[in-house]
Amino acid sequence: MADEKWAFERERCALMVIDMQNDFVLDGAIMQVREAGRQVPEIGRLIAACREASVPVVYTVHKTDAAYNPLEIASFPWLAKAGMREGTAGIRVVDELRPAEGDVVIEKRRFSAFFQTDLEMILRNMKPRPFQIDTLIICGTVTNICCESTARDAFFRDFKVVFGSDICSCDDPEVQRATLKNMEIFGRTMDCDTIIKHLTI
Repeated sequence: MADEKWAFERERCALMVIDMQNDFVLDGAIMQVREAGRQVPEIGRLIAACREASVPVVYTVHKTDAAYNPLEIASFPWLAKAGMREGTAGIRVVDELRPAEGDVVIEKRRFSAFFQTDLEMILRNMKPRPFQIDTLIICGTVTNICCESTARDAFFRDFKVVFGSDICSCDDPEVQRATLKNMEIFGRTMDCDTIIKHLTI
């Protein structure tokens, strides 16, 4: 049923690469998600396919600080002193996926990429009619936190959501399965190969 909700139109898509930063991806990083590191090659393949198809690529970079993120730090107390800090190497997108000229980078302080950022305005004005962006392909980390929060907020703003089933990462298989099930309500779930197939038709 999920596949019949709406058509996948390449001309109306943008790719969201959520928080693929050193502090999430690198071995031993303060917020390491092991699956995120394993998914770097596939996400890189999707980014390349999007660029080839002239699909805009939008990165998010999550920042934290005790002064601005008190409830987040209450959930992850080890972030009280370090991690995802302005001006550190940890905040940067991993080298294998680094933004290219023309890509958009959204800095955020909450799980959703839409909360108090310019993301919606940028997406609404990224392409002229009749091909305005109305579909977001979501990949990155963490599946049930920033990826899901962004997907839900996209849905609330009437963006179609394509949620990458094997390119959104968390380290708990049960949580991964539950989130992907939720995404059948808020969008369509597809693996990387299927998304690339739609981009190259």
